[in-house]
This record gives sequence, C-alpha cells and structure tokens, in this order.
Amino acid sequence: MYRFLLTPRWLAAAALSVAAAVVMVFLGNWQLHRYHERSAINARIDAADSAAPVPLTSVLARPTTTGVPGPAPSEDLAWTKVTVTGRYDPAHEIQARGRTVDGEVGFEIVTPLVLADGTAVLVDRGWIPPAPGGAIAAPTVPPAPAGPVTVVGQVHRSESRGTPVERRDGRLHTRRISVPRLAGELPFPVYGAYVLLTEQTPPVDGAFSRIPIQHEDAWQNGGYAVQWWIFAVMALLAYGWQARKEARGETDGSPRPQDRIAAADQRRTAVAGDRVEDHDRRAAVAGDRAEEHDRRQAAT
Repeated sequence: MYRFLLTPRWLAAAALSVAAAVVMVFLGNWQLHRYHERSAINARIDAADSAAPVPLTSVLARPTTTGVPGPAPSEDLAWTKVTVTGRYDPAHEIQARGRTVDGEVGFEIVTPLVLADGTAVLVDRGWIPPAPGGAIAAPTVPPAPAGPVTVVGQVHRSESRGTPVERRDGRLHTRRISVPRLAGELPFPVYGAYVLLTEQTPPVDGAFSRIPIQHEDAWQNGGYAVQWWIFAVMALLAYGWQARKEARGETDGSPRPQDRIAAADQRRTAVAGDRVEDHDRRAAVAGDRAEEHDRRQAAT
C-alpha cells in the first residue's frame, strides 16, 4: 500500500521534511538558550537591586592610560551595585540625546566623577526633558554638586555601536553612551563601564528622573522556542498526512500509486503478449510458406 514511499519523489519529500524539522529544532534550542541567558540577566538585576553596595574598585579594573578606557567588566558583573567617592568634573559633562524614559524623549546627563587617584568613572546622573522647541532642544541641566560626592549606583556596560561625539556650545554630545568613544575625549583615565546613579550624597537634584533598568523579555524567547518545536512536529505530521492521503487516493483525482503501478504492470504484460502474438503470426506465415513450397516440389 505504501510502496510509493520508495519512489524518488517521496524519498526526496521525506528527506526535506526531516531536514526542515532538524533545523526548526535547532532554532528552538537556540531560542531556549537565549531564554536562559536573559533570565539570568533579570536575576542579576533583581539581586543587585536589593544588595548592599560594594566599592567600585572591587568590581572594575583601574584604568591606567588617558584616552583609553580600562578593561570592560564581564557580563556577570553588570548591574552590580557599587559606591564611589570623588568630585564631579562639569567641564567635561556629556549630554546623551534621544533617550526615552516613560515614553518621553530627552537627555541623559553623564558627568565624569574624578577619584582621588586621578582616574574617573562616568556617572549617568539621570534623565531630563528637552527645552521647549523639540526633542533635541538643548536642556537646562542642573549643575553638578561642587566638592566631594559619594555616589551609589549600578554598573552599566558600555553601549555597543558607538556614535560620534560632538561638541556643541562647549558641551560634549552623543547619542549612545559608548565608553571607548567618550574616553578619547576626556583628559584622564576612564573606567571601562559607567554607573547608573541611584543615590547620591549630597542628594540628587529633583529635576532629574532616575534611569529605569529594563528587564530582558525572556518570555518572548521562550515562546519562540515552543513555536519552532511545534513547527518541527508539524513538518513531520504534514509529510505523514500527505502520504496517507496519497495511499488512500484522496489526492487531486490522479490515480493512486498502487493503481499506477498495477496499470504499468498491465501495460508491460500487454506489450509482452502483443510480442508473443506477433511472433506466433510470423511463425504461422513461415509455416504456410514452407507447406506451399513442399506442395510445389511434390507437383513437379
């Protein structure tokens, strides 16, 4: 009944279905891996939020060269709550434009905090809205506190795909907080990550909004993984369903495989019979000719 599955067309369909299912299972496993990665990030964010701060220098390696950032922290150290004391350097403050908080576009103000040893860490002091006139209109920035400042915040790895750093009205402007690019514009060695400010002594100016830490959407990857696995099962079921239809003759009206095979056998049998019949006719004609020849010889 299923002899047709051994034909080249159905063997190719089986190979294609299995290959598609294998690829889909692989994609599902990759999405599951991303789900676990993102879940681990969310767990670190939640754990760091409730943890006691540790000294910055216990998390980030000290930079040594001006214009070159210190070593970047590993992913496991991202979001660690740290504390550090120094003095802000407002002359080298950076305005990161096009930053969104609660659906509003504005600026994040990043100010170098210079430590006693002459190194500096970039501190994201918070978000402020633009001035009236548009999303990129220069904001009114509250001045950084003068004198010693103690900062508590969470380590943020440098943003990838850094954009150019420009100088406008005596201030540095950029779109993305890329530590390597910003370090090249500053006159002191800079740590390889920046700090999202959560607490400060003296207190933070009320004009700033705290930068929320976004959790990763791990469930999206989990959903994608399940979808790919379902697609893999569907690919195999579709092959089996189509094969069953073919075997039962429920296709588009064309003869069933076994009927086509039987018809081919009948045609071969008919051709063989025709050949035998033709051979017999030729033999009969030859016999008649031999008999006629014998009669003529007898008559003479």
